[in-house]
Amino acid sequence: MRVHHLNCGTMRLPGADLVCHVLAVETSNGLVLVDSGYGTQDIAEPARRVGPVRHIVRPAFDVRETALHQIKELGFQAEDVSHIVTTHFDLDHIGGLSDFPDAQVHVTSAEVRGALSPATRLERGRYRHILLSHRPKLVEHDPTGDQWRGFTAAKQLTEIDDGIVLVPMPGHTRGHAAVAVDTGDYWVLHCGDTFYHPGTLDGTSRVPASLRVQERLVAHNVKALRANQERIAELREGDQEHLMVVCAHDPSLFQAARARSAAAP
Repeated sequence: MRVHHLNCGTMRLPGADLVCHVLAVETSNGLVLVDSGYGTQDIAEPARRVGPVRHIVRPAFDVRETALHQIKELGFQAEDVSHIVTTHFDLDHIGGLSDFPDAQVHVTSAEVRGALSPATRLERGRYRHILLSHRPKLVEHDPTGDQWRGFTAAKQLTEIDDGIVLVPMPGHTRGHAAVAVDTGDYWVLHCGDTFYHPGTLDGTSRVPASLRVQERLVAHNVKALRANQERIAELREGDQEHLMVVCAHDPSLFQAARARSAAAP
């Protein structure tokens, strides 16, 4: 499967420039997105759809950064997107869903419960229900039993294509998941918001204070988050030739992923 790496939302926290790293995967069953970043409606109505948080993360709101615009530049149309696999339902990950109303949206059942039946103050405040008002075609998953690289709960999304795996990584949200994609030469593991900065994994670079604070403030379960970060760090250290680990918001990992994809035969 050919994987395109798209930035679908430049953001700016104090001391940290961020991206919204979206995967566009060419499969035998159409184009598949992993997350969707900000969409065209977010740009048209930022106050209504994104809300006050836009003053903190300061999105660029550039239509050229939307997944819809970028896949058209690749030669595709909205109807070519048959599936969208979401890491979680935070607004900067699902704002673009409404640009692809015919796509099936894959998500963990735990994330749907957290968004639609919030149990904590954090859950009640973080989800923007307006982003689901177009009634997307949700496909819920409860990954159990299957293993993927040491993670004991995973699910091969064979209804999409071979080589796409949903790997639960709760912590940032109740039902947060990573998505693994087999490019043929190596796997891309999109970890969503399990970590924000590579320094969290390798300890060799300083994580900006704004990211450290943000990570803890919005974590549903800090202990689970840390455990998943440790496991990802082990995976990344053990097999960088056959595994590329990326997150949703780090620009350096995004650029490295684009360069590796461009260099592939």
